[in-house]
Amino acid sequence: MQINVIGHQLIVTPALREYAETKLGRIVRHFEHLQDASMVLSVEKLFHKAEATIRCGTNKTIHGDATGADLYAAIDGLTDKLDRQVKKHKEKLHDHHREVVREARYAS
Repeated sequence: MQINVIGHQLIVTPALREYAETKLGRIVRHFEHLQDASMVLSVEKLFHKAEATIRCGTNKTIHGDATGADLYAAIDGLTDKLDRQVKKHKEKLHDHHREVVREARYAS
């Protein structure tokens, strides 16, 4: 998965970039079919904001944003949100009902 970390009116340090890439890399453990991710970090007066867009599969885009006291906290909150969304997307793709169960349920 290709990860882009961009700063909006902010210089992204190598340590911050590495932290964001490792946190987004955690999401790949749950769903391997992710194509690329783009993260935008910004500072707006009193709060720090992190936004990300992940493309997965065909025509599916997952977007999330989070704010925090510092950029590291915002990245943590963002990755937690994206992780939940990716798990939910993966569950929707998986067929939980087998044909045997369907036939037994709707046979009568």
